[in-house]
Amino acid sequence: MEIGSGPSLRHHPQPSSQIHKVERPPKQNVLTEFQTVIKETFFHDEPLRAFRGKRSHTKFYLVLQAIFPILEWAGSYNLQKFRGDLIAGLTIASLCVPQDIAYARLANLEPQYGLYSSFVPPLIYAFMGSSRDIAIGPVAVVSLLIGTMAQNEIDPKKNALAYRRLVFTATFFAGVTQFALGLFRLGFLIDFLSHAAIVGFMAGAAITIGLQQLKGLLGITNFTKKTDIISAMHSVFGTVHHGWNWQTIVIGLSFLAFLLLTKYIAKKYPKLFWVSAIAPLTSVIVATFCVYITRADKEGVAIVNRIKRGINPSSAHEIYWTGDLFLKGFKIGVVAGLIALTEAIAIARTFAAVKDYNVDGNKEMVAMGTMNIVGSMTSCYIATGSFSRSAVNFMAGCNTAVANIVMSCVVLLTLELITPLFEYTPNAVLASIIIAAVFPLVDIPAAILLWKIDKFDFLACVGAFFGVVFKSVEIGLLIAVAISFAKILLQVTRPRTAVLGRLPGTLVYRNVEQYPNATTVSGIMIIRVDSAIYFSNSNYIRERILRWLSNEEEDLKINSQPRIKFLIIEMSPVTDIDTSGIHSFEELHKTLQNRDVMDFYKFHILYVRKLALVYTHCIFFINTEYSS
Repeated sequence: MEIGSGPSLRHHPQPSSQIHKVERPPKQNVLTEFQTVIKETFFHDEPLRAFRGKRSHTKFYLVLQAIFPILEWAGSYNLQKFRGDLIAGLTIASLCVPQDIAYARLANLEPQYGLYSSFVPPLIYAFMGSSRDIAIGPVAVVSLLIGTMAQNEIDPKKNALAYRRLVFTATFFAGVTQFALGLFRLGFLIDFLSHAAIVGFMAGAAITIGLQQLKGLLGITNFTKKTDIISAMHSVFGTVHHGWNWQTIVIGLSFLAFLLLTKYIAKKYPKLFWVSAIAPLTSVIVATFCVYITRADKEGVAIVNRIKRGINPSSAHEIYWTGDLFLKGFKIGVVAGLIALTEAIAIARTFAAVKDYNVDGNKEMVAMGTMNIVGSMTSCYIATGSFSRSAVNFMAGCNTAVANIVMSCVVLLTLELITPLFEYTPNAVLASIIIAAVFPLVDIPAAILLWKIDKFDFLACVGAFFGVVFKSVEIGLLIAVAISFAKILLQVTRPRTAVLGRLPGTLVYRNVEQYPNATTVSGIMIIRVDSAIYFSNSNYIRERILRWLSNEEEDLKINSQPRIKFLIIEMSPVTDIDTSGIHSFEELHKTLQNRDVMDFYKFHILYVRKLALVYTHCIFFINTEYSS
């Protein structure tokens, strides 16, 4: 018979009556074991494999390729590929310019800082990043995060210089964090933030961002600095009679409807993706022209005012290197840097999977870290991969990271020549651009899928969502991380165990709770352990096995049926066991002896296949169809 989840016995040879004992494997050297563990943990992708057997000059070139992935494909780059990258770069540039101006305001910075952040970082990423499709620049969630956390330390209106210096400091440490994770190959740490928690956090952040944009959309002058929904709603409805501006509302709602319509068209007809891509820039141009010719700014419509002209000035001297604000910048930078990195890696892997190429996570982290470190010294705030821009970049037919270079060149021309034209751009159209951009972050189908598959994952999603919406972005992020770690701890310390029974008419054994029609064998109990056994769960597994046994014996006694004489523990899912686990099974063996129950150490009429037996630091395998 078969225990567990493998194929039926009919696919195997006829059973034998002999017991085959597998000898212990040859003892490995301690140093070899340690090297194997280090390799599998940090160097599973064998980064030095390409250097084997190569000459010195070849190795030097491979090192340059590892640092600058652009060298891997630069030799095969041609005019046809450039044509695709040029179109893609121009397309995402038309999207990024209005978004950058809007996101800078979300981070409580002057508009030019958003444009700065789409000039320098994309250039650096184009040379050091391994993704062909990701588009680099400011994003809404990170802008909100750094804006709210920095605002809690310094008021951006009362002390704009100190606030800006804190943002640059946070950007520097965000880059250092990202670079260190990639350099020391610690990228697996970002995987501790589960997909479910990210779904909830992003949705909550989208709602919060939308609420914050009601200030610009409705023309409210005095708006709360808090980000929770209650404070925002109080500010909105508390000023309904004296704070709203009807001209601003008309502008905002009109262009919001236009932007959402273009998104719907692009989604329904993918070939018309460019309609949605150019919609933000079109909205800005039309709205700016309308405000200028009607002088609506004289009627209370808030406008951007003059944007500083010219390329990024140096900001290395503005970073805090000492004092209390240095530590606060470090804290903000680490948190914002991890969120930015998580979003960028997820985007890069998504598009890499579609185009069937590999993205090196560690190279991505080093590239992201480098561009943010340099960005902090060139008046940029945290930049990362933007999903909306990356999707447009992909749909526009980009071939390589040259699309980012094209976008940077367009932003450069904008900074040098076009910024004065944005003076009369109404804040309402920028608010509508942000709302339209974050709208897709509320992923309801993903939340429904989480509910269907894993209720605990759904709890993590909901917890992160409500933490962001009803308290703050930081609290929501903390809840997301806490629930993710709680799930890991529960899975490690409370692994699943199951009683197995045979499916009628087959030789297959399955969990009796999942298959109620599965039947157990009289006098025999089969329990499966579905996890590796460590010090953290060994006692729980032993107690759970004994509890299964006690409950079964009580039920048999009530029904006047024969008691359990044999206990079989199916351990094929157990991939590892430590000394605590071995001692735990030794104690279990003694307990069963006292109860006069023959356990897996007794080779009586047990129908077993592939059963792992642990006894005094040795592992034995019964690998026969029948044993007697």
